[in-house]
Amino acid sequence: MEEFLRSCRRTVQENADKNGPGLHIVLGNEACDVDSMVSALAFAYFLFKTAGGDSLVLPLLNVRQSELALRSDNLFLLRQTGLSPELLLFRDQLDLRALHRAGRLRLTLVDHNVLSSSDSDLEGAVVEVIDHHQLERKPPPTCPVTVETVGSCATLVTERIIQKAPQILDQQLAQLLYAAVVLDCVNMAPAAGKVTPKDSQYVAALETRFPALPPRGALFQALQNAKFDVSGLNLEQMLLKDMKAVSGSLNIAVPVLYITLEEFLQRADLEAELSAFCQKSGFDLLLLMTISFTASKDPIRELAVFSHSASCREQVSRYLEQARNPALSLSPVSCPHPHISAYQQGNALASRKKLLPLVKDFLRECDGDVCLRDAEDESAVPPTPMNSLVEGCPLDEGLPRITAEDLQDKFRQMESADL
Repeated sequence: MEEFLRSCRRTVQENADKNGPGLHIVLGNEACDVDSMVSALAFAYFLFKTAGGDSLVLPLLNVRQSELALRSDNLFLLRQTGLSPELLLFRDQLDLRALHRAGRLRLTLVDHNVLSSSDSDLEGAVVEVIDHHQLERKPPPTCPVTVETVGSCATLVTERIIQKAPQILDQQLAQLLYAAVVLDCVNMAPAAGKVTPKDSQYVAALETRFPALPPRGALFQALQNAKFDVSGLNLEQMLLKDMKAVSGSLNIAVPVLYITLEEFLQRADLEAELSAFCQKSGFDLLLLMTISFTASKDPIRELAVFSHSASCREQVSRYLEQARNPALSLSPVSCPHPHISAYQQGNALASRKKLLPLVKDFLRECDGDVCLRDAEDESAVPPTPMNSLVEGCPLDEGLPRITAEDLQDKFRQMESADL
């Protein structure tokens, strides 16, 4: 694996010219969690070992290089398997649009099955999809789509490797895949609601082939400890550590926070920091999902909805309270912050993977007559998103059209305010 990754970096350095050869990029999702990172690395290595053709295969992590430092569990696994983060390629190190314009780009998506709205112009380059989330795309005839709602995308990558090229598996690659599945499936515990028979099948296959793999429970606990280590992170880093975003009538971010909701709500200057984050990143609303564990290792999930727009906050909260597929079983809890609605989540099996489709359904139903911002939200031009995890920019379609009548109304409002 190390030599493959070194060759990938050399390929990028040696083929910057627009007339260079085609590149086949295996792209993970924008959260870049362990499953996404491992799936991109492992499937790119599989293609490198088995695929013919003129394209050079590269795994690409879908975050900026500086953001990997926030993913402590990713870094822990890389250290444990002897891989240096310096060998990896990141989104800010490769211009996918330039490659696409030059006709040099082929994309395989792993751990997501649709490109974010900000990357929708790359859709024509997608040649394959492997994912375990809800299917959001129709498979065109020229693009094979493998989507199964298993616990981990790494399970599907492991299946492909064992079925097509088992000889490429070694201890290092097996441990990467094994760790991703065990972590995503919460130590293969049925009570967590993540593991499926196929996940168990391929974890057992890896254990049989590589008996020197770390004990399952110890590996899971070590990864969990690393994942939940938020010491030294400021609030913005905590939000970016594991965040996904969706856009429509509203820009909504859905971070997972690895602390209790009570602890989170007690942070000093919480609303001011959340407001600054939304302004910097162009979000209308934050849907914050906290996760912690009981003494018996059962998950505890809680939700907080933050927005300075009371109408946005109330509409999203009401929609989630009334959701039935799945039902989140939300119970309001006392919150000291006026712009945050807080909930205990009775359905602890409803992870963000199951929450995101609800958010997307809400946005699809939310047209201009339904999702109205409060009257005090005067700004016609929201801030431009500054981080790579945002799905789309509010200015992608250009500046809003402002008429002479709009300006006259604004001046009248300003004059009235001065009186």
